[in-house]
Parts: sequence; structure tokens; C-alpha cells
Amino acid sequence: MNDKKQGIIYIIMAGFFFALMTFFVRMSGDLPTMQKAFFRNAVAAVAAVILLAKSDEGFKIKKDSWKGLFLRSFFGTTGLICNFYAVDHLTIADANILNKLSPFFAIIMSYFVLKEKANKTEWLCVVTAFIGAVFVVKPSMNVQFFNAMIGVIGGLGAGVAYTFVRKLGKQGERGPVIVMCFSVFSCIVTAPFLLVGAKPMSVYQIVMLLFAGAAATGGQLSITKAYTKAPAKEISVFDYSQVIFAALLGFVFLQQIPDYLSVIGYVIIIGSAIFKWNYNLRYEEKV
Repeated sequence: MNDKKQGIIYIIMAGFFFALMTFFVRMSGDLPTMQKAFFRNAVAAVAAVILLAKSDEGFKIKKDSWKGLFLRSFFGTTGLICNFYAVDHLTIADANILNKLSPFFAIIMSYFVLKEKANKTEWLCVVTAFIGAVFVVKPSMNVQFFNAMIGVIGGLGAGVAYTFVRKLGKQGERGPVIVMCFSVFSCIVTAPFLLVGAKPMSVYQIVMLLFAGAAATGGQLSITKAYTKAPAKEISVFDYSQVIFAALLGFVFLQQIPDYLSVIGYVIIIGSAIFKWNYNLRYEEKV
């Protein structure tokens, strides 16, 4: 099996793991968003620390990485909290597709952070994806619209965070270091909320949150492995498999059926991603 096929398999695995993460977050029930976020990141932090402890370089961090690590952690934590809130208040398919606006936000932020200029076709894909988001968000003056906009902010936070992950990668920073800093930072941010607003948890809820953390760790490790096997331009579109997995989990276990407007939004957003992916491949071939 060649590297590209392995990369596709790993990124589909990541989509499945991240869909499982949102599913387990929803299954953990009526708990504060910050409480759920803490447990999700605590598991990932422990896993990253173990990986770094076993590595040859240990916990060494490059001097020029600290600013990027902070910004990645700050925006990543913001995106995660908003995404978890959306998971609790929308169908998990809607929450996942709004979070998958992140690559399009990353195109915008790459201009400011990395000085990478998108061409007209890429900007067209961004605009089209946001039109698709309108179908999912369904602008109106009600609580559901507010919940959906929190999901959009989650996608924005993730997109900015991924931009800084790319910048750190170009600087030569290691993946487990980025994961550890993000996870520890998120735990520090969410921990105070456990002191003032935490709810007692049943054994079932604890297990669900531990499963969510384990699934998130599996997703992070799988997506990191995927991008070591093949370039993002060749495999990134398969990351949208997460939305399909989330929709299936929501339908089978939670009896969630997205309405027709959301489905139209899914098609537009995923269609934009597929078009952009195909365009990038063709552009690279010409170059």
C-alpha cells in the first residue's frame, strides 16, 4: 500500500474518531460545557506527555515557538469550547459541519499570519462555503440561531488554530509538543470553572467523557500520521468523512435527522471543499 492510500485511511480514521468524540460528549448528558472540555483535554494531555517522555528530545521546545504555541492554544481552546457547546445544542451533524468551516477560515487567516495569498478560485470556495453555512445556521431571531453561531465561532477558532499549527510546523516544532501545550492550556483555562460550576457526575458520565478524550486523542494521532504520509492537498478532503460519521451516529443512536436546509448546507460546504481539493491537485500538476 502506497503512502497516499495510507494517508487517506488515517485521515478517515481521524474523521471517525472525532465524530465519536462529539458523540460521546453528547452522550455524557447535562453537564457544563467547561466540565466536558476539561475532561476531553485531560486525557489528551496525559497521552501527549507520555509520548514526549518516551521521545529522544523529551520536553524540549524551540525558543521561537512560544508565541505560536500560545496563540494556537488560545484559539484552539476557544474553538473547542464553542464546538462542545454546539454539540450539546444542535444535531451532532450540524455541529460537525460548522466546525468544518475551519479550513476556509484558515485560508483567510493564512493571509495575515503566513502572508500566503489565496487566488480567486480559493476565495470563491470560501464564499460558497459560507453560503452553505447560512443554510445550516438558518438566520433568525431565536435561540437555535444563537447556538448555530456559537458553532460557527468554533469553526473560526479551529481555523485560526490550524493556521498557527502550520506556522509551528514550518518552524520545525514537533506535533506532540503542540498537542501537549494545547491540551494543558485548555485544562488550565477550564479547571477554574470546575470549582464554581461543576456538577456531580455518575460513573456513566465519567466513562463517556473518558471515551470522548480517548477518541479525541485517537483523532489527533491519526490526523498527524495522515499528514506525515501524504500532502494535505491530496488527502484533506477526506477529513469531511467526519460529518458523515457524525450524521450516522446521530441518526442511529440519537434519532437525529438533519432538516433539508441543513442537508443543502452540507452539500454546498463539502462540495466547495471537494472543488477546492480537485482544483489544487490540477494546479499543482500544471506547475
